[in-house]
Amino acid sequence: MRMSGGRGSDGRERLVVIGGDAAGMSAASQARRLKGPGELEIVAFERGHFTSFSACGIPYWVGGEVPERDRLIARTPEEHQARGIDLRLRTEVTEIDVPGRRVRARDVDSGAESWTPYDRLVIATGARPVRPDLPGVDAPGVHGVQTLDDGQALLDTLAGTPGRRAVVVGAGYIGVEMAEALINRGFEVTVVNRGKEPMSTLDPDMGRMVHRAMQGLGITMVNDAEVTKVLTGDDGRVRAVATEHAEYPADLVVLGIGVRPETSLARAAGLPLGAHGGLLTDLAMRVRGHEDIWAGGDCVEVLNLVSGQEQYVPLGTHANKHGQVIGTNAGGGYATFPGVVGTAVSKVCDLEIARTGLREKDARRVGLRFETVTIESTSRAGYYPGAAPMTVKMLAESRTGRLLGVQIVGREGAAKRVDIAAVALTARMTVEQMTALDLGYAPPFSPVWDPILVAARKAAAKVRAS
Repeated sequence: MRMSGGRGSDGRERLVVIGGDAAGMSAASQARRLKGPGELEIVAFERGHFTSFSACGIPYWVGGEVPERDRLIARTPEEHQARGIDLRLRTEVTEIDVPGRRVRARDVDSGAESWTPYDRLVIATGARPVRPDLPGVDAPGVHGVQTLDDGQALLDTLAGTPGRRAVVVGAGYIGVEMAEALINRGFEVTVVNRGKEPMSTLDPDMGRMVHRAMQGLGITMVNDAEVTKVLTGDDGRVRAVATEHAEYPADLVVLGIGVRPETSLARAAGLPLGAHGGLLTDLAMRVRGHEDIWAGGDCVEVLNLVSGQEQYVPLGTHANKHGQVIGTNAGGGYATFPGVVGTAVSKVCDLEIARTGLREKDARRVGLRFETVTIESTSRAGYYPGAAPMTVKMLAESRTGRLLGVQIVGREGAAKRVDIAAVALTARMTVEQMTALDLGYAPPFSPVWDPILVAARKAAAKVRAS
């Protein structure tokens, strides 16, 4: 029999959440703050063993900088359950019946299936790692890194592998961070990257600095190369990674190619998806065209406030904000998520990497004309002990001077300067306006002209001259 909604015999409405990590459990927790158990029943499904964990912290756990797995868990299942959330672990939602307002769920261990009706639904299914369809890619010793279970499986392989050769496929954030983690574990590391330089979220001239830093760590970088197959030994385990021109010996392989939105459930249910495969939502994070369905986290596309286009940005910062907005709205309040400017930071050893806004190719793709400047500065006053070099690249729109993007590569104190640019982008400031920003100064913290201001002055002059 098809059910028309989730309201039970006790009169409570039911909020169903699919996904127990950042966006899903933030939404559940916020909705619970606004409505007590007597007003709203909350049922959350999570197919894994853990909830509310930091996937971003997994490379640092694998590398030994974070000593224990549980330090990556913000809130345990027991804590969620104690707050009146009916959290069902090891339970995978296999179907969303939108007209019937219900979801089908399967117990991962027993295989038992059941339907759960809902009044309001939150889809927070996250992302899935890109796993190329290559011969040997499913061999023992080949790892993706997305969940705590993935991290533990990799650590088990590290402990049980007599060889010390590792190949990382991909040189984005996860690939670069995992390469450093494996170096810290005493492995010889080769990174195979199909781009011209690592960190394709940067322009190639800035990525080249990351390349040099990785080489300085002892990492072998192979750029402009695409893996064609994973070779295995007589025991079936991985023994090498092959490209069109060479083979690279490997006792283990880590896939760091990136992720895609996990929206197979949404697609099957006929919900609207964007060009990148993520769910499309309105400002309240409500799925477009559906009054009582929300979506957030790594399964959605968001508006880029600089380009004006939808973008796929799978980051924990956004997922938690999405969850807060969704939980507020699903709990009867009002909140919106206006969009992003594309801010991200990372590191390779002591080299800090940051970007926000548009790269050169992003600006060209949306039809913007722009000027670029690159400046060299230091993190502190040059005479102060510990002053370290920093490179700042800035993009500004031609004629208007509107800030379009900033990339920073440098040592300690470099990366978080990108936050100044992120605020300026959100405020749609020009580089001329930025030159007058009243930033904090003392010799231990910056030169008298902060590197961001130096870049803004140079960009403003170039815009005036254009």
